[in-house]
Amino acid sequence: MNDFLKQWGEAAYTTTGFFWMALWAFILGYIISSMIQIFVTEKRMQKAMGEKEGKSMLLGTFFGFISSSCSFAALAGTKSIFKKGASFSSSIAYLLASTNLVIELGIIISIFLGWQFVVGEYVGGILLILICWILIRIINPKKLIEKARKNLESEDDDAMDDSKDWKKQIKKEESWARVAKKYKMEWQMVWKDVTVGFTIAGIVAAFVPDSFFQTLFINSGQGNTDFTFLEILEHIVVGPVAAFLTFIGSMGNIPLAALLFGKGVSFAGVMAFIFSDLVVFPVLRINAKYYGWKMSLFILFLLFTALICTSLALHYSFDLLSILPDPSQVKIQDKEHFKIDYTFFLNIAFLAISAYLIYLGFYKKKDVEHSMSEMAPKSQLLETILKYAAFICYVWLAGGLIIKFIIQ
Repeated sequence: MNDFLKQWGEAAYTTTGFFWMALWAFILGYIISSMIQIFVTEKRMQKAMGEKEGKSMLLGTFFGFISSSCSFAALAGTKSIFKKGASFSSSIAYLLASTNLVIELGIIISIFLGWQFVVGEYVGGILLILICWILIRIINPKKLIEKARKNLESEDDDAMDDSKDWKKQIKKEESWARVAKKYKMEWQMVWKDVTVGFTIAGIVAAFVPDSFFQTLFINSGQGNTDFTFLEILEHIVVGPVAAFLTFIGSMGNIPLAALLFGKGVSFAGVMAFIFSDLVVFPVLRINAKYYGWKMSLFILFLLFTALICTSLALHYSFDLLSILPDPSQVKIQDKEHFKIDYTFFLNIAFLAISAYLIYLGFYKKKDVEHSMSEMAPKSQLLETILKYAAFICYVWLAGGLIIKFIIQ
C-alpha cells in the first residue's frame, strides 16, 4: 500500500511539473493564435488563396501555420475554405499545417523533446503535405471531391466582415478585448485534452514498467538505438494506435511522446505518435459528417500513408546526417520542475499578460462583441467523458500532492 501511495504522489507531482514546464509556452502560443485569428479573418484567407493550385497550396500551408492548433477548429476551417472553392489539395494542406506546423506545438516539443523533434515536426509537416499532394494528383479522385462539395451545398454560408484594416484595428483596445475573448476560447477548446493528457503522462511515468513498452514497441528499451527496418515500421504503425487509445490532441500528447522516447521507442515511432492526431476515430467521424464516409476514409488513407512515409523518411535522413536524438537526453521524470530558473520567470510574466487580457476582455471592455469561431461537431458523449475524466484527474492530482507533501 505504501508503494502505491508513493507512486501516486510521484505521478501527481510529475503531472503538475510537466504542466509547469509547458505553461508559458501554452500561453504564448494561444495568444499568438488568438491575435492571428482576430486580425487575419478566414474570409481574407479564402480570398487570398484563389484558384491556382500551386499558389493555393502555399497559402493553405501558410494559413494553417498561423492558425489554431485545435484539431476541431482545424477541421471546421478546412471544411469552410474547401466549401468556398479552395482545391481539395490546398484544403488538406491547411488541415495538416494547422495541426503540425503551428507555433505553439513547436515550442512545447522543444521543451519536452529537444530541437531534433522540432525540426522533425516542421520538416515532417511539410513532407506530409507534399506526399498527400502527390497521392491526390496520382489518384485524382474527382468524383469523390465533387460528391464532397455537394454534401456541403446544403449548409448556410457564414457571413464575415473583413472590411476593417488590421493595421488600424491592432491599435485599438476593442480589438485586444476580442483577442482576450478568443484567448479564453482557445483554452476552452483544449483544457480537457491537456488535463487528461498530462495526467496520463504522469501516471505512465510512475506506474507503467519499461517491460510494457518493450513488448508494445518491438526491441525498444535497454539502451537500444539500432533498429531494423521492420522494427521501425512496427513502431510507426503502433504509434498511431497508442495515440488513438489516449483520445488526446497533439498538445496534450507531447509529454507522453517524451516518455515513449525516454523508454526507448524509435525516433520514427515517436514522430508517428505525434503526427497521429488526425487519424483517430473522432476525426474520421467528423469528416464523414462533412463530406460522406467514402471521402472520410479516403482522407484517412491519405494521412496514414503520408504519416508512414514521412516518419520513415525523417528517421533515415536524420540517421544519414548523424543527428538522430539520443533517448538519454529525455529525463523529464528526474527534473526538479519547480526550481527558480527561466521557466519560473517566463511563467510569471505570461501569467501576468493573461491576467491583463482577462481584465481587458471581461471587465474593462466586456461589452465588446465577438463572434464565436466555427468548430467541428464534437461527439457529445466523448466530450462528456473527457469532461468528467478531467474532473477525476483534478481529484487524483490533489490527492497525490497531499500524499506527497503532507502525509508522507
